[in-house]
Amino acid sequence: MKKIKTIVASAGVFILLFSYGSISFNNELTGSLNSGQNGLQSQQTNTQSQQKSTQTQKKSTQPQQVKKKPQQTNTKSKKPATKAKPVSPKAVPIKKIKDPSVLMIGTQAWAVANLNVMTFRNGDTIPEARTNKEWVEAGEAKKPAWCYYNNDPAMGQKYGRLYNWYAVNDPRELAPAGWSLSTDEDWAKLTYYLTGKEAAGTKLKSTTGWKDGDNGTNESGFTGFPGGYRVENGIFKNSGNTGIWWTATENNSLSAYDHYLYLGGSLGRSNSPKQRGESVRCIKK
Repeated sequence: MKKIKTIVASAGVFILLFSYGSISFNNELTGSLNSGQNGLQSQQTNTQSQQKSTQTQKKSTQPQQVKKKPQQTNTKSKKPATKAKPVSPKAVPIKKIKDPSVLMIGTQAWAVANLNVMTFRNGDTIPEARTNKEWVEAGEAKKPAWCYYNNDPAMGQKYGRLYNWYAVNDPRELAPAGWSLSTDEDWAKLTYYLTGKEAAGTKLKSTTGWKDGDNGTNESGFTGFPGGYRVENGIFKNSGNTGIWWTATENNSLSAYDHYLYLGGSLGRSNSPKQRGESVRCIKK
């Protein structure tokens, strides 16, 4: 019986020791596993830290691109100058300079004012006839002559000079170089362009200078002043009432055609004695 108790006691001690050893082994194994896991996690953490450190180093080594704002200046940017290509002289456009002495009415190029010259185109002097006797003698001799209205040079500045038709028809040519004396046909074209005699009278008259306020609109730009005329005996007539212009067109041996403006009337046409003194308006052809 004692022997059995001794065996049972020994077995209990063995069991107790085995259990304790098992617990200790499990604890050591658990500790080892935990330490292994902790080591693995530590290694992963270290690896991630190294990767981040490497990426940070790469970023720090790359040059940083800094965007610079364009400087604002008050002046506009200039385009780079380009060299002009040589142009052929034939290709260079010619600038047309407007001639202030020319008045375009339709297709006709009229002078802007009445003729006011004292020489022919070749430079020869046209005789001035101041007295009535001088005027009559020039007409009877069929010689060219000119005068101012009332022999007043101030009248010439506004109305031009008065010429007999022998000056108009002289072969030395009364019209300056580049000009022609207007013909009866030229005046007919002018009248037609201005839509008839009635309308032409108003459109050709100046806006000032006519008696009784009978001025025109001068829509044409012709500025027809009432410069009057000088009759065959040398008397001056109708300044302020009439403006009359010779044509280069002869009617017969004693007369030539002219065109005139008068108070309250349209543009008229007549033939007058060649000794009469009238205004002249030139035209370019």
